[in-house]
Amino acid sequence: INKPAIYVFFLLFQILGAVILGFGIWILADKTSFIAVLQMSSPSLKTGAYILIGVGALTVLMGILGCLGAVNEIRCLLGLYFTCLMIILIAQVAAGLVIYFQKETLKEELSRVVVNLIQNYHPSNDNKRNLQDAWDYVQTQIACCGWTGAQDWENNEIINKNMTLYPCSCSNISEDFETNSGFCYLNTSIAVNGSADWPVHEQGCMDGVEKWLKDNLGVILGVCTGVAVIELLGMILSISLCKNIHSEDYTKVPKS
Repeated sequence: INKPAIYVFFLLFQILGAVILGFGIWILADKTSFIAVLQMSSPSLKTGAYILIGVGALTVLMGILGCLGAVNEIRCLLGLYFTCLMIILIAQVAAGLVIYFQKETLKEELSRVVVNLIQNYHPSNDNKRNLQDAWDYVQTQIACCGWTGAQDWENNEIINKNMTLYPCSCSNISEDFETNSGFCYLNTSIAVNGSADWPVHEQGCMDGVEKWLKDNLGVILGVCTGVAVIELLGMILSISLCKNIHSEDYTKVPKS
């Protein structure tokens, strides 16, 4: 058995587990991005984050056990390593299939969450401060307004009473960039009929998010494929080592 190569492979596997673990922790800890809006509004994403943390921790542990099993030629550890890898890989494929076939349902849930957030947005509401700040961050960074468009903000409880107010994070005026939260006042003596008269971005955030996903789809698929390939290599390596140890055991039996 080439022990240095085994050390390198299992070190790579432990790094992979640490990355998955870190990603799950980041989802829970992030308070200033679109992920924050999702995880604070949807229990499913928070559950997914805990699953990622569990998978990441298990992957690191399995990397250690697999390395010990390979170096010390302990077949039961290699078998446990192979079994856990297979379970993780099957779970990942199943999760991918669920996301693919349930994407419309997920999109509707996300739409409902964001529309409800916009309708109840209130600058003085400290209970939802983190969630509202996260949505302001999304609108500022993506340069979008509302979910389908700025007209979504017309249903906000405060703006509905005074159309000369508009969300600062939607603004396309450079002076408002310093505020980027709460509501700004439209300085005009002309009657404002709706969002069409606001100095805001025309693009809805739904289109912006979809564009971001399409632009980064290659990276996402590449990472997922890389993870799957490393796991498959780990399974192949563990089963090969098991067979090798089994063969060596037979060669050590004295001939009669």
